[in-house]
Amino acid sequence: MPMSEDRYRTEELSISGEKLIATVKELVHQGNIRRITIKNREGTSLLEIPLTFGVVGTLLLPTLAALGALAALLTQCTIVVERLDD
Repeated sequence: MPMSEDRYRTEELSISGEKLIATVKELVHQGNIRRITIKNREGTSLLEIPLTFGVVGTLLLPTLAALGALAALLTQCTIVVERLDD
């Protein structure tokens, strides 16, 4: 039987900086996310969060702290979500 390749799809969410942390927390809890990238209004990547199975709780706390600082600086941003395609 041939090995199947993992397939991923991406989607972009435009949100305000104040909703950044809540949105990322919600995405992490969905469980089928491979990577989250935060981009500024100009499209420059500011932060990439690789998510693997088991990355929750205390391992995510430093990232959330960085997101809080980033959110304070951003008025508008884009979250690029890479999901495992079922």
